[in-house]
Amino acid sequence: MADRDATRSPGHRQPQAGVTVTTTSPFEAYNEKTAAADLRRYRKRGPRSWTRTLIEGLKAEGVEGATLLDIGGGIGVIQQELLAAGADRAISVEASSAYLDAARQENDRRSHSGRVTYRHGDFVELAESVPPADIVTLERVLNVYPDWERLAALSAARARRLYGVVFPRDTRFVRLVIFGINFVLRVQRKRVRAAVIPSDAIERVVRENGLSPHFSATVGLAWQVALYRRL
Repeated sequence: MADRDATRSPGHRQPQAGVTVTTTSPFEAYNEKTAAADLRRYRKRGPRSWTRTLIEGLKAEGVEGATLLDIGGGIGVIQQELLAAGADRAISVEASSAYLDAARQENDRRSHSGRVTYRHGDFVELAESVPPADIVTLERVLNVYPDWERLAALSAARARRLYGVVFPRDTRFVRLVIFGINFVLRVQRKRVRAAVIPSDAIERVVRENGLSPHFSATVGLAWQVALYRRL
């Protein structure tokens, strides 16, 4: 669900030198304050429970020497955890300048410089220029993207071996929460919206791109973690 604080207008600031810039998007509203808070929490407490569940599922399949494409990866938690577990390198595609900058800071702090390539922009717009990877991840991304089916199809097609996603559970409680979130976003005139996507709809798109379900788990009241493998 859209729990990042969308308070910054598109194009408010320029990303650091070396980051590829494309057209602005609603996700540029995610600000430096929220990114910094997320980074502090990660450094103190590690990955959130749903992120940890996805990471552990990927590690159980083996990540040694693997390449990662992390779409909407925020501060880079999945990137850093998999690199530490033996992954070779990663590509981070992130539409928020603030989150991309925070990810770069953490990457430098962990001495993983040179192992992550950063792309700033909308993955759907960048997809043709982004190479496939052994592992592709989207953690709480599909549910806030306007055309989730296109994003799912393009990203699943890039997964050579594993495809991992985290998305809201399709329950009455979660739908009520998302309704409230979207009401607040409309009142605040923010452009980001959240949605509930049935798991079978995601599975259909993923299967159409040659992947099959491998692992699924619910985390708390709100989140579903799913892992798919290339047939």
